[in-house]
Amino acid sequence: MNLADSGTLTTVLNTRGYEPVENENEADIIILNTCSVRQKAEERVFGRLAELSALKRKDTSKKIAVVGCMAQRLAGEILKRAPYVDIILGTDRLLDLPRYLENGRMSGSSIIHTEFGHENYDEIIPTQDSQYSVFVTISRGCDNYCTYCVVPYVRGRERSYPMAGIINRINNLVENGTLEIMLLGQNVNAYKDGDTDFPELLKKAATETDIKRIRFMTSHPKDMSPKLIETIASQPKMMAHVHLPLQSASDRILKKMGRGYTFEHYFSLTEQLKRAVPDIALTTDLIVGFPTETETEFRETLDAVKTIKFDSAFMFRYSPREGTSAAGLEDDIPEPEKIRRLAKLIALQKDVAFEKNQSELGKIRSVLVDGFSRRSEKLLKGKTEGNKTILFKAPPEYIGAIRNIKVESADSWTLHGRVVN
Repeated sequence: MNLADSGTLTTVLNTRGYEPVENENEADIIILNTCSVRQKAEERVFGRLAELSALKRKDTSKKIAVVGCMAQRLAGEILKRAPYVDIILGTDRLLDLPRYLENGRMSGSSIIHTEFGHENYDEIIPTQDSQYSVFVTISRGCDNYCTYCVVPYVRGRERSYPMAGIINRINNLVENGTLEIMLLGQNVNAYKDGDTDFPELLKKAATETDIKRIRFMTSHPKDMSPKLIETIASQPKMMAHVHLPLQSASDRILKKMGRGYTFEHYFSLTEQLKRAVPDIALTTDLIVGFPTETETEFRETLDAVKTIKFDSAFMFRYSPREGTSAAGLEDDIPEPEKIRRLAKLIALQKDVAFEKNQSELGKIRSVLVDGFSRRSEKLLKGKTEGNKTILFKAPPEYIGAIRNIKVESADSWTLHGRVVN
């Protein structure tokens, strides 16, 4: 979502005559688009602002803007710790930035605007690194209020964009050369526009547009319905990948998190997905060290990783988020213990991912070629149906095409292969 918002803001600035530059020294305006979901993310922002203070002292005409979730949540704290920040805009105020840049320079004081306005971003095509695979935001906000999560407070209540506008936008993207879309929402599978639910939207995107490949994230387990699973299985344009956050395999911890499901229900969903789409890649989010989590409950999560065999996972140690209900709980797991648990979980998932990727050897995957490898322009990179990165040798003309690649080797994170007919 943050990447999509950064792309939206870039598009808006580009239309007003602004151009991106390579580094902060060249910039007239420096924008930090921020995240609040983890404490570490916020600490990094304050660190970057401290680094930028020297640039501001050297050139007072240079503008610094902080936008997004952290701006929404901690506007006063940002101004207190970094009074040289010129503009602070919340998650629904990104589109105001050009106006403030152009009209707010004479005030001499910092501008703060964090009121929710439910601005409509769905008509703006985000600027992205690849024109071939593009984010399409279909909803914003969240109504789940998981006890540890700050998203509903910084993104606002859940609202879905009109289905007709989404379909029109996909058609426009196809005309501009897009081959793949990623439908985005904080809780994407809760999408609702009148009688159109998320499975219906997927079917319309598949049948009423010429897009080649469709992905989506992030799904909530409580909204992963049999109808959605059937849609994933029956629509050839749907890619074989589902990101389904588990967070914990302990029913007691899941209840304290306010997740609304048991591990038994979650495990049943993964089994249904595997039966419906035998080649499906499953990825997840996991939190360790939630208040009162015992060693036994932590090991339940380890056992779940061993049993389900996720293709990859985003793994975190718990950090309290001010304003959430879990912030009122005693953060009773010592930090060294959280770090130990997280390290053990990461090591296990790395082994599981390696095992899963070894099962890819010899398979031929349909790959959207989206550019050069980050490490070498001698290799191209792309994404398989299961959203795995694969590297291979091929001429640059392959970029922007869908090619068959045979997997020949793999580590825990990346596949390597060669082009086949």
